[in-house]
Amino acid sequence: MIYIDYVERHNTVASSPTLCMHCEDPLAPCAQVCPAQAILVSPDGVVQSADETRCIYCENCGYACPFGVPKFDIAGHYMRKCNLCYDRTTQGKGPMCATVCPTQAIFYGTYEEWIAAGRARQGAKPINTFYFGQQRVRTRNYVVMTNEDEELDLLALVEEASLGKDWNVPAPTADTNADAWISAGSAGIPQRAAPPSPWTPRQPREPVPASAASPPEETPVASTSE
Repeated sequence: MIYIDYVERHNTVASSPTLCMHCEDPLAPCAQVCPAQAILVSPDGVVQSADETRCIYCENCGYACPFGVPKFDIAGHYMRKCNLCYDRTTQGKGPMCATVCPTQAIFYGTYEEWIAAGRARQGAKPINTFYFGQQRVRTRNYVVMTNEDEELDLLALVEEASLGKDWNVPAPTADTNADAWISAGSAGIPQRAAPPSPWTPRQPREPVPASAASPPEETPVASTSE
């Protein structure tokens, strides 16, 4: 449901929580690529975890998520991720991660409540716009940065990442034999439009009574005569 990532573990014990960002634009890429419509979006914009009765564990959602959040639950045979503790937040309670965090590193509330709580001091600024190359993603959840930051370019951070001044590593080869980014419009690939309203569960079909079921056709048997 939530993961803890270590930041430069060879230099510091600092960590950062990673949870579902509940993408708004584009709306829930994980749900859009699900062929079984197992991932639903509630009317208030919360992207739910996969319904285990519908999930076919193709892992499309894990590939489509820019943050790599959905993970395969081996025991349950479905894709699992943070659903904002929907059983709690729908009753006015905060998510468990924010409720039990001893240092209040995770804040649950609106942008205005975050400001009113005094969290904007020391140059802190929440952002919810991320760039992965030329792909822009706007999320419902925010990441706290500094006043100088308007968005977070993940690939730019990767290029600027340092393994330490004493590390002797070869130059990166990620761009070797790689083509330049071509947008879907330039490539002539049609963009899949999101439904006008969030996804809702389908109603299960009514079972067919045994009396109404047609009897199976008899299979002809070949006979031979002496």
